[in-house]
Amino acid sequence: MRIRVIALTLALAIALPAHAAVTGIDIVERAPFAGGMSFGDVGPYEKFRGIAHFALDPNAPANAAIVDLKRAPRDAQGLVTFTSEFVMLRPVGAEPSTLLYDVNNRGHIAILGQIDGKGAAHNDPTTVEDAGDGFLMRHGFTLLFSAWTWDVAPGQPGDRPLVFAPPIARHSDGSPITGPVQNEFSVSAPAEIATYAGLQGLTYEPATPDDPEAVLTTRARPDDPRISVDRNLWSFVAPVKPGGPGRVHLEGGFKPGTIYELIYTAQNPYVTGAGLAGIRDLLAYFRDHDFAGHAHVRRTLIFGISQSGRLIGRMLHDGLDVDETGRLAFDGAYMQVPGGGGSAGFNSRFVQPTRHPSMLEEHDYPADAFPFTSAPSRDPVRGETGSTLDHARDAKGRLPKLFIANTSTEFWNRDAGLIATTPDGAADVAPAANVRLYAFMGAQHYVGRSHTRFPYVNCVSTTDHYLPMRALILALDRWTGGGAPPPDSAYPHVADGTLINVAAYRAAFPQGLAIAPPHDNLHEDRLLFGQRFASEGIADTIPPIHGASYVALVPASDADGNDRGGVRLVELEVPLGTHTGWNERAPETGFPWADARFDGSFLPFARTEAERRALGDPRPSLEARYPTRADFVAKVRAAAAKVVAAGFLLPEDVERTVDENAGLYDRILTHDPKDESCGYLFGK
Repeated sequence: MRIRVIALTLALAIALPAHAAVTGIDIVERAPFAGGMSFGDVGPYEKFRGIAHFALDPNAPANAAIVDLKRAPRDAQGLVTFTSEFVMLRPVGAEPSTLLYDVNNRGHIAILGQIDGKGAAHNDPTTVEDAGDGFLMRHGFTLLFSAWTWDVAPGQPGDRPLVFAPPIARHSDGSPITGPVQNEFSVSAPAEIATYAGLQGLTYEPATPDDPEAVLTTRARPDDPRISVDRNLWSFVAPVKPGGPGRVHLEGGFKPGTIYELIYTAQNPYVTGAGLAGIRDLLAYFRDHDFAGHAHVRRTLIFGISQSGRLIGRMLHDGLDVDETGRLAFDGAYMQVPGGGGSAGFNSRFVQPTRHPSMLEEHDYPADAFPFTSAPSRDPVRGETGSTLDHARDAKGRLPKLFIANTSTEFWNRDAGLIATTPDGAADVAPAANVRLYAFMGAQHYVGRSHTRFPYVNCVSTTDHYLPMRALILALDRWTGGGAPPPDSAYPHVADGTLINVAAYRAAFPQGLAIAPPHDNLHEDRLLFGQRFASEGIADTIPPIHGASYVALVPASDADGNDRGGVRLVELEVPLGTHTGWNERAPETGFPWADARFDGSFLPFARTEAERRALGDPRPSLEARYPTRADFVAKVRAAAAKVVAAGFLLPEDVERTVDENAGLYDRILTHDPKDESCGYLFGK
C-alpha cells in the first residue's frame, strides 16, 4: 500500500504555518505489528514504514545554525528539499499517546534492545520476538524512528538500516567545495589492508582517486609526534562492498600498537545538520497533525543512547529543538550515556558523526567542547561564560525537560564529570531547573555480556542499568505531562568528595586486588580548528591545534572499590564484588596503557574467609557478608524496595532484579576462582 498524505493541501492549510518543513508523507507499508498480539490493556500495535518529505527555508532563524544549508541546492521556492525514511509502531486504539522518538545509533534502532530486552532482527521490528518483553508497548508509547545520518556502513544481507541522504553543499557557481579530512584508525592484529573509517561507519573519500598528496602518519600515543610514511609504500584500495568504507594498503602491513592517521582532500560535504532538522520537523509534524486515522499525539519525547544521546545534546546546543514556527519540537529528552554531552561532531563541514574520542582514539575529533553544563558556567582559560541551553528556548522562553544519565565508564572515558562541574574541575555546577542528572554507579556503557576477557584484562561489569532506564522513561513521560516530578538528580559531587581526580581514586582504591586502576582518564583538550570553526563550522586547521585540557573528574571509591555517590543500584547496595567503570586493554592489542572504550570490570568477592586470606584480598568475603543465601536474597529485596522508593526501579521489575542477583550469587559460589573465564557471570 502506498498512500500519499500531502501536508500542504487546502484541507490542512489552516493548521499549517506559512513554512511547513514537512511537505508530505508517503506510507509504503502498513501492517499489524507482532502478529496483532495484544500488549496488556493497550491492545495490539500496528507498524508503518514511510518516507517523509522536507523543505527547509535557509533564511529562517530556526535554521541559521545548520552549517552549509545556504550552500545547498534549492527548489523553485528557494527551499532546500530532502527525504527521510521512517518507521512507526503505534497502538491501534485511537486514543492519543505519547510519541517516543528513538534517535537511531549508526542507522540501527537502539531503544528496543535496551528497554524491551530484544533488538529488532535486521533493524526491522515486525515479529513477537522483536517486541522483547513488550515494555514500551504495554505502557502505550507510539515509537518513531527515522534516518538522520549518512555515515552508515553497509550491513549484513537483509538488514534495513535507516540511512539519510543529505543535501550536498556547493559553491555559488556550482563548483565542488573541497577541504581536508582526517581519519584515525588502528588494527587489533597485523594486516596488510585496513579500513580507515570510524566505528561501523563511512568517511569522505579522496576527491582525487589514490590521492598522491594524501599523507599517512604513525604514532604510538595520541600526543606523540606524527611520523610520515613514505607515499610509495602505501595506496588506497577499493571497499569490500560497494558503498562501503574505503581501505588502504601498506607494504609490510599495519601493526597493533600504532595509531595511523590518513589526511587528504575531500569534496562535496554533506549538509549533515539537515538530518538534525529532519528529526525536529518530523516530531513537529506528528505533534500537530492527525496521521492515518489517529489524532495527533499528546506529547513528544526524544531518546538517544551514546552517539544518539550526544546528537540530542547538539540539537539543544544549536537550538534545533525549536522548529520554524518557534515552538519546541519535543517536550522532553532522555540522553543516555552521552558522556560530556556532545556539543560538537554533528553539525560542521565534512563532519563524520560516527567518530568520538576515548582514552586511545580520536583526540583530534570535535566531540565535546565548552559549554558542558545546563546552567551557566565560566571557562577560566578562554574567559567565556555559557551553558548548553543558551539557544534551546522556544519563542515563549520555554525549555524541554531533560534527563542526562551516564554510567561510571563515561566518567573515565568520555568526560562525564564536566556536565556538573566547572571546566577546571574546581567546583560543582548545579543543573538547570528543567534538567536531571543521573549517574549509574558501577555500570558500564552497555550492560556487559562478554564471556571472555579479551580484548581486555578483566571480566566486564555485570551491573544492569537497563532497569532504571525503564523507570526513568515513565518518569519523564509523567513529568512532561504535568504529573509528579522525577527523582532528584543523583550524581557525584566535588563538594562532598564523591567526585575526585584519578590520583585520589588510585590512593583510595583497595590495594592488593587482581585488578588495578588506570593511571589516567580521558580529559579532552581545547581544540583550535581555525577562526571559521566556531562561527561557520568550517575547520581550516587539520589536525587541530591543542590548547589546555579540561579537567574531568571520576567517582570516588569506597573500601570495596565500588563507586560512591550517584544512583545506588541494587548491585552496589548489596554487592557481590567490585564493579568499576574502567577496564584495561590486553597487552596483545598493542595499547595496554589505554582503557577499554566502553567496558568496566567486575571482580567477585572471595567466597569464604579462608579463600580471602589465601588470595590476600582485603575485601570481606561473601561468607562474612551474607551468612546464607536466604540472607543475601532478603538483603536484595530490601535494597530493591529502597531503589523503588527512590524512583529508579519499577515494582514490575523487582523480581527480575532479585533473580538476576541471586543467580549471580549462585554462580559465583560454584565457580573455581582459578578459572579465569568470564562466562559464569552470565545466566542463559
